[in-house]
Amino acid sequence: LNRCPRSCRLRWLNYLRPNIKRGNITEGEEDLIIRLHKLLGN
Repeated sequence: LNRCPRSCRLRWLNYLRPNIKRGNITEGEEDLIIRLHKLLGN
């Protein structure tokens, strides 16, 4: 995969951010995403 240095750096910084939740989303979070998508669109 050829990535520019900027995208690699941003991916690494996002990986290091401690406040990003990793893992599966809960049913409540999924419902919230669906409701917001219906309300706001993409």
